[in-house]
Amino acid sequence: MSQPTERRNTNRRSGDPVARGEPRSTAAAAERAGARHIEASHPFAREIRVHYPAAGRRIVLRTELDWDRDVEPSSVSSDVHVSTFRLEARKTFLYFKACLRGPSDDLRWAVGANTLASLTTTAVCDVYPYFEGAEGGSFSELVELDSAILGRTHKLRIYLPPGYAENTLRRYTVLYMQDGKNLFFPAEAFDGHDWQVREVLELLDRMNAIDRALVVGIHSSDREAEYTKPGYEAYARSVVEEIRPVVAQRLRVFGTPGETGVLGSSLGGVVSFYMAFEYPEVFGYAGCMSSPFSLRDDLVERVLAEPIAAAKFYLDSGWPGDNYELTQAMATALSQRGYRMPEDFLHLVFPHAQHHERAWGSRLYLPLQLGLGKAAVGQRERFV
Repeated sequence: MSQPTERRNTNRRSGDPVARGEPRSTAAAAERAGARHIEASHPFAREIRVHYPAAGRRIVLRTELDWDRDVEPSSVSSDVHVSTFRLEARKTFLYFKACLRGPSDDLRWAVGANTLASLTTTAVCDVYPYFEGAEGGSFSELVELDSAILGRTHKLRIYLPPGYAENTLRRYTVLYMQDGKNLFFPAEAFDGHDWQVREVLELLDRMNAIDRALVVGIHSSDREAEYTKPGYEAYARSVVEEIRPVVAQRLRVFGTPGETGVLGSSLGGVVSFYMAFEYPEVFGYAGCMSSPFSLRDDLVERVLAEPIAAAKFYLDSGWPGDNYELTQAMATALSQRGYRMPEDFLHLVFPHAQHHERAWGSRLYLPLQLGLGKAAVGQRERFV
């Protein structure tokens, strides 16, 4: 029996073989097996809802308990879009895979990594598989959008997560990221080093560490003006009033602040902080990396004087340099004002990290988990 770590659209199984012959009673064996064989003293269970437009076909599950056996749904919605399953095991987690049974009883495995279900919650796990196409996401062409507020044209490139086109039942968290040229392609990025946003997102997805998200990369124009006071006021208003409505109209994204984030580095971090602080009803969290707070803004003063914003903030920097002292001062101001760490903000420092695209990309997995991590998504009562 083989364990399908990366199922493809085929009836043939692939992946690493399941470990055999390991004694389950020893800690050493559990460590060698990655805790895969630890048995609990009593069974855990969880309900799984699989969302897929399966007209003329049906959804089944395969699990690591027996990758060769179909698990049938306990119920199927009248439109055949939602199949509900109950998984039970004497362990605290279970890997499984959604499969599609065709009219001739042929079997298709969902594309991508196996899904990890933690069985330590009674919340329903919602899964949105897809069965065709590549394991990776895709990019839009460069989108141009005229801004009456700024009197110029925005340039946007949008990352669409894996399965976006096929499973139309799914909606996504959306991240608005500054300095869009530096996010995806070395040929576009400053000094030829991009953040590898796609690669980081898809690695965390394969790990079952985050929910999938759509990214809107906003190309900068005059960042010295638009990412600082007072220019960031008009820029933020343009994103809120001109870019965001178009994204909401054309793409399947959630519209709540908890499912909408903004990220940036250096001055891009400053404007990201401003956007979430000024518009917490729009942006539920901001990732601010190596940000020169107080250089050309009054955000520290506003944090100390104004009511606590509903948004969450991620702050980081390298050391020495890399706006370490300015970021430390902002973190201290947040704490002084009554923001709680880690509930309301997170502040991290990375020794010897430089002020560079490569450094920001290397630690991007941290702010992404602030808004997209499974625990963060669960706090919004959406369990994946």
